[in-house]
Amino acid sequence: MRALIQRVTEASVTVDTRVTGAIGPGLLVLVCAMQGDTPAEADRLAVRLAKLRIFQDDAGKMNRSVRDIGGAVLVVSQFTLAADTSRGNRPGFSNAAPPDVGERLYEHFMAALQREGLPVERGEFGADMKVRLLNDGPVTIWMES
Repeated sequence: MRALIQRVTEASVTVDTRVTGAIGPGLLVLVCAMQGDTPAEADRLAVRLAKLRIFQDDAGKMNRSVRDIGGAVLVVSQFTLAADTSRGNRPGFSNAAPPDVGERLYEHFMAALQREGLPVERGEFGADMKVRLLNDGPVTIWMES
């Protein structure tokens, strides 16, 4: 699985006019299941994300995790993270898992984050979503399982 992680002061996702998820301080995670990914990859990514120390401590060093700060996670499915831009001008997405597999792994990933003790908000798989965020830092990190 691939994830683009953003440290945020706040973030929300809207489908049509309905807010499907919103958080204050924490992480906005754009996630994509890739061909061949399994629930084990989703579990591994969730554990790594829960322990990722990208929040500042009292000395101003990135030394605290989202769990340490009592933050939340907003998870948004984004198959375009699988884009292959190695040829031509139009990205290919054949490296993404099929939608049914992607949705199962998206749900599994969010459940794994909850098992790590994190409050989880969500987007809507496969929907046209509008994501708002206030990136804190900015801090943006690419992670793969």
